[in-house]
Amino acid sequence: MAIPVIDFSKINGSSEERAKTMAQIANGCEEWGFFQLVNHGISEELLDRVKKVCSDYFKLEREEGFNNSQLVKSFNDLAEKKSGEKLENVDWEDVITLLDDNEWPSHTPGFKETMTEYRAELKKLAEKLMEIMDENLGLPKGFIKKAFNEVEGENEGAFFGTKVSHYPPCPNPELVTGLRAHTDAGGLILLFQDDEVGGLQILKDGQWIDVQPLKNTIVINTGDQIEVLSNGRYKSTWHRVLATSHGNRRSIASFYNPSLKATIAPAPQLLESSSTPHLPLQPYPKFVFGDYMSIYVQQKFLPKEPRFQAVSAV
Repeated sequence: MAIPVIDFSKINGSSEERAKTMAQIANGCEEWGFFQLVNHGISEELLDRVKKVCSDYFKLEREEGFNNSQLVKSFNDLAEKKSGEKLENVDWEDVITLLDDNEWPSHTPGFKETMTEYRAELKKLAEKLMEIMDENLGLPKGFIKKAFNEVEGENEGAFFGTKVSHYPPCPNPELVTGLRAHTDAGGLILLFQDDEVGGLQILKDGQWIDVQPLKNTIVINTGDQIEVLSNGRYKSTWHRVLATSHGNRRSIASFYNPSLKATIAPAPQLLESSSTPHLPLQPYPKFVFGDYMSIYVQQKFLPKEPRFQAVSAV
């Protein structure tokens, strides 16, 4: 069993090709919560530059710090004991987050220029995908984007962040997790993962399934806020990253999330029982995204349902 791989260029093809691609994306959102896009419109030349600057950045600016970190010291101490215990409540991950207004790495040639260009392309792709989701859900064009960007009729601007992660080779990968299992808090996530080093898995029908590395694809997944807006038709899916003994896994995840001030609730059109007869009328609360995030940061690696219950009480 493998997650769907979709040729995104067919969305601009014949009416038959477009309808088939729309159905594939709907299936990816409804049955998997994850899918991979090929021919997504982002040039291979840009993606090759992204790979280079992120790998260079880790070697030049992060590798030494990671190797001397408390995480690695704690891991080495545990490994020496040979007790079989796992290192709990930590991730074998080096990570930074790029925003429009925070400090970026400055010692890696070409990093800022390349990642600025890449983020602009990813944001456009995210907004195209959200329009496709609108159409598949029977919502007005621009509904999801508006829900994420507008607060009381004013454009507050959605959050768009990019997490640059590396999962260095681990001498005893059975003793630690690369990234613990979780669902994503926000909206739409676009991941450019390593071409060769695997480790990402999703939970599907009670089984952990590998998200196979495929060169220059973009992996898409839906977060908790898309689940709420779709009234449960689209699900946020549990996923994790395994530590590996070989290769330094590169992972570049971009998050298109609501403004912290945005109010999130199931779309009114999806509360009508005729449009979603298999779903409860309103299983999700209405809340401010910032309130949800306050709960999420404390409960990220726990089941999501109590988060929805807790935020409804805020």
